[in-house]
Amino acid sequence: MSKETLPQDFIEQMKSMLGQETTAFLDSYNKPRTQALRLNTLKLKEEDIQLIAQQFQLSKVPWCSTGYYYNSQERPGKHPYHTAGLYYIQEPSAMSAIELLDPQPYETVLDLAAAPGGKTTHMAVKMKDTGLLVSNEIHNGRARNLAENVERIGLTRTVVVNAAPDELSARFPEAFDRIMLDAPCSGEGMFRKDLEAINEWSLSSVHMCAARQWDILQEAYKMLKPGGHLAYSTCTFNRQENEDTVERFINEYKDMEWVRTERIWPHRSEGEGHFVALLKKKAASEGNERAHEQLPSAKLRKRGKKNAAAGVTEAWGGYQEWAGTNLPGFSLQPGRPLLYGEALYYLPETSELSISEEQLKGLKTPRPGLHLGDWKKGRFEPAHALAMSAAPEQALLSYDLPPDSTELLAYLRGETLTLDAHLQGWVMVTTKGYPVGWAKASSGQLKNKRPKGLRINL
Repeated sequence: MSKETLPQDFIEQMKSMLGQETTAFLDSYNKPRTQALRLNTLKLKEEDIQLIAQQFQLSKVPWCSTGYYYNSQERPGKHPYHTAGLYYIQEPSAMSAIELLDPQPYETVLDLAAAPGGKTTHMAVKMKDTGLLVSNEIHNGRARNLAENVERIGLTRTVVVNAAPDELSARFPEAFDRIMLDAPCSGEGMFRKDLEAINEWSLSSVHMCAARQWDILQEAYKMLKPGGHLAYSTCTFNRQENEDTVERFINEYKDMEWVRTERIWPHRSEGEGHFVALLKKKAASEGNERAHEQLPSAKLRKRGKKNAAAGVTEAWGGYQEWAGTNLPGFSLQPGRPLLYGEALYYLPETSELSISEEQLKGLKTPRPGLHLGDWKKGRFEPAHALAMSAAPEQALLSYDLPPDSTELLAYLRGETLTLDAHLQGWVMVTTKGYPVGWAKASSGQLKNKRPKGLRINL
């Protein structure tokens, strides 16, 4: 794009904000976009980080320890390493939000507006896939995409839900140590990569977004523990959706402190631009009785009845028997099994939060923890998510296919492969030692078990 396509009202707005820097800011729209990815250190071995860095000509994103720019001529999203979940492609400026929030292992964390999953996967990696991460997206289709990215990265401690913010706050009052709110915004930082964002922008859309952000912030407040941290971020530049909204929030909620702000500008750094404010709720809440009166009854925090889903005990036993033979090195952190139809999930729990049946009731949950597999007529069949969250050394059988091999491409397309007849049973298929799915070996054939919806032609 070029700066000539920018709305005049937007240009005037930026002049009032940037003054003498306006020309440099507007000139940035005549420059090409920067591309970046975050490495998945939950999976990647140190020696392979250097190989990937060389392959895609990576250079460091200064504000993110696992973030790297890649050469615009490269296409890492089309490489089998992407399918294996070794990295997540993400706009570099957006990486700043989780670096500022800095979630820690074993915490209880919420990503309130999470799709497509960049900030969720970033948090989970920083948490070392421990604790409990609730990742929410209000739109159905985007929630499914979010669940797929959580699965690809191999996360075991993330619950994906599909709810409005007030629906969540009614279930989880003061439940989270940290909350990430990457708020829906007018998208001024999207202009360079999305011409439609320019067409949809107006001063009235800025006002509308600020009003919506205010509503969501109030629900986030209800779910934040005393002493907890909230990161509020947008990919837009105007003060109304950023500093003005945060100032209104801390003026209304006297127990909230504004800790720090970071802005990334496209004319100063390599990125499309981002705003992040880190806020903290004081340990002893005071001075805002109205907000506390809106909190639902604390009885929702209590553990509900034992999971009453038919056959959960039988299905769980089926999984344990299967895993004992086929995945003997794999172990699960604290949690409990849930059965949704034939699908067996493992819902993570911590000493701080055990999601009850009452809290789950009526809540759309595309991914209620790790999908272990399906229990079909007394037979357990492992889920793709289980392969992606494990390692080949944990499996009884694994079969490695080189990243540049025709056999790997055939497997990713869903085809059956031929192999030595001595290999029998469930096999974890890997590339360079990283799982890409399951197959079942029988009579010299490797029958493909990769889900049809994930089969791709690279």
